[in-house]
Amino acid sequence: MVLHFLIRGRVQGVGFRWFVHREASELNLRGWVRNTEEGDVEVVVAGETEDLNDLRASLRRGSRGSRVDNILEHTLDESEAASLDAFRIQGAW
Repeated sequence: MVLHFLIRGRVQGVGFRWFVHREASELNLRGWVRNTEEGDVEVVVAGETEDLNDLRASLRRGSRGSRVDNILEHTLDESEAASLDAFRIQGAW
């Protein structure tokens, strides 16, 4: 299963991408996380349904110092998974 999340709230400048990276990596998920120019955080992730449910719960909880106001979620076509490797942060130094 491949999912796209857009997380809105106070999610930039509070370690949210690093939090998502840690959570997704522990679940052996593939994909990426990045900041958007609008101040949100975007995630594309592939894995087993149960692991994705665990990640979804973590996204709702958020990192320490963050505030998650809203999460938009879309299911992507399975073919999107072909281009996804080990979970990574895009745009990080």
